[in-house]
Parts: sequence; C-alpha cells; structure tokens
Amino acid sequence: MTILSIVLTILLFGFLIAIHEFGHFLAAKSLGVRVNEFAIGMGPLLLSRTRGETAYSLRALPIGGFCAMEGEEEDSGDPRSFYAKPAWKKLLILVAGPFMNFAAGFWLILLLFAVAGTPSLPVVTGFMAGAEDLAETGLQPGDQFYRVDGHRIYFQSDALLYLSRAGETVEVEVLREGRVVDLGILSLPYRTLTDEATGETVQRRGIYLGQPQASGPLETLSSAWYQSIDYVRLVWMSLGDLFTGAVGIRDMSGPIGIVAMAGEVGQAGAAAAGLYGVLVNILDFIALIAINLAVMNLLPIPALDGGRIFFLAVNGIFTLLTRRRLNPKYEGYINAAGFVCLLALMAVVAFNDIVKLII
Repeated sequence: MTILSIVLTILLFGFLIAIHEFGHFLAAKSLGVRVNEFAIGMGPLLLSRTRGETAYSLRALPIGGFCAMEGEEEDSGDPRSFYAKPAWKKLLILVAGPFMNFAAGFWLILLLFAVAGTPSLPVVTGFMAGAEDLAETGLQPGDQFYRVDGHRIYFQSDALLYLSRAGETVEVEVLREGRVVDLGILSLPYRTLTDEATGETVQRRGIYLGQPQASGPLETLSSAWYQSIDYVRLVWMSLGDLFTGAVGIRDMSGPIGIVAMAGEVGQAGAAAAGLYGVLVNILDFIALIAINLAVMNLLPIPALDGGRIFFLAVNGIFTLLTRRRLNPKYEGYINAAGFVCLLALMAVVAFNDIVKLII
C-alpha cells in the first residue's frame, strides 16, 4: 500500500462527502431554504466562520458532513424552513446530494477517458485453438456482443463480466453489420484450453474478445456515460448478491477497507505505469466510489436521502387520503433508529476490515 494512494484516497473521499453535502446546500439555497450550518466532517468543531445566515464549519472526524437546514425534523415556524416548503422542493433538495456524487463520478471518468483512452469494444476477434466449433453456434468474428442474458453490453469488460456470471448456456444478441441479431440461447461451456500467449492450461469459454474503439470527443463522452451506467449496475449487482447470500457482510468494506483497496489499486497502477498508473487507477476507483455513494444514498433506508424521499412519498399519500400531515416526530424516531443501525453496521464492517488487514 503506497502512502500516495492512502493520501489521495482520503482527500478524494473527503471531496466526495463535501460535494454531496454541497449539492444539498446549493439546492436549499436556490429554493429559499435557510441553511444554519454547512459542515465538512463530523464530531468536534475545528474551524467555523459565519457568513450571512450560515455557519461554514470544519469538524474533526473525516467520516461525513452535513447541511443543517432550518426545520429539517419538525416545524420551526420559519416560512423559510425545509418543513414549510412544498414536496417538490424537498425532493429536489434531497436528490441534489446523490446527483452531485453521480456527476462527480461521471466527470472523473470523462477526464480519465480523455487522457488514457476509451475502453475496448466487445467484438469477437476469433476463437481459441480447440474451440473452433463455437463458429457453429452462430457467433462470427466481427460480431459485437450487444446483450448477454438480457444485460446490455457496452465494453469488453461488460461482456467478460456477464459471461463470467452466466451458466453454460447463454442468451446472446450481437451487433452485426450495424444490425442487432438475436442468436438465441447458445451453448458456451467452459472447457480446458491452452492459452496461446502463455502456454498455460486454462478454463475458458474459448472466445477472444476486444477491439479498440475510436477516441474522438463524441466517443469519449458516450463511453464515459456508459461506464457511469455500468458502475450503477455494478452496485445493484453487488446489492443483489448480498441479498441472495452470494456474498456476506464479511465481504463488505468500509472506509478502512476502501483505503486498503485503494492501496492495492495504486500498487497495481504503479507496477504497470509508475505515478501515471497510480493516478489513473486511483481516480477510476474514486469514480466508482462516487457513483456507489449516489446509488446507496438513494436506497429507501432510514437516515439516508432515499429514506427521507420514501417518507416524503408516504407523507404525500397520507395527506392525500386524510387531509392531514404525518407527525414529523415519527419520521424522526425511525431515522434515529436507522442511524443507530447504520453506525452498528459501520462498526461491524470496520472490525471486519481490520481483521482482514491483520490476517
């Protein structure tokens, strides 16, 4: 683990927290909500400066941040409070934080692709020796994977990921001469083959994939967008694996694990291309974390933005049916309980991260 990787990760992780809260702050200010404090970090106060009606603070623990709006939890009687604003304004303010995280991830990816080039396309370039019979399935050199088991494929990495998760039979659609061709369900079993580059015996499906794509401005922009969508899908895939039991809590990582992983990513980059490789790999990793934060914050979990959006919808339905608003103290109780559970989960994950480092 390189010191540079750790420092970069901590700084950029702090940046992601700051930009998330800055999204809430900008939306609140723009929509006429009074902001009492905008803070980076949690815990004891280190620095604070008040400008206008808002205190701008730096706190001791770099594990979060907040945008304290007037009347977030209950009616304060202030017409500029969060509580007093209509539901559509509340929704925009709540969504603004995750949106800023997603936007940060997208712009980081765009920068990386502009500097390092765009990913390879999922084009079939041939079949491995001993797997020539795959041509009988209907796959042809020059075909570009378009869907695998219903999942849209954009890059070589997508095809490899979804093929690795598929069984021996795979539903495949390809792009051939500009048209989408449905090849139906193909038999693509793993088989024992010889890697022609290394001479090693490997278990592969037998398909060579990957073709460089043009890297003009439009290709770079569209590739950055599709990579951002890929990272969203990766988060949903990970959540699905967690709920189905394919992975467990021991496989989850918190800030400690993220820094450790960043160190490994940085080392891999340094081994491949020195300082340039470290920067490219770390920035790509941070882009993934940024989009991960955006998705996770929109989940309907108490104490997160998604939980508050969920209660906003519940309150809207309740008001529509009864002509009365829900007492905000109930949401406060649930959010408080959710926050305690979230802290407990963070403690368990942090313990697991430390155990992994020691072992």
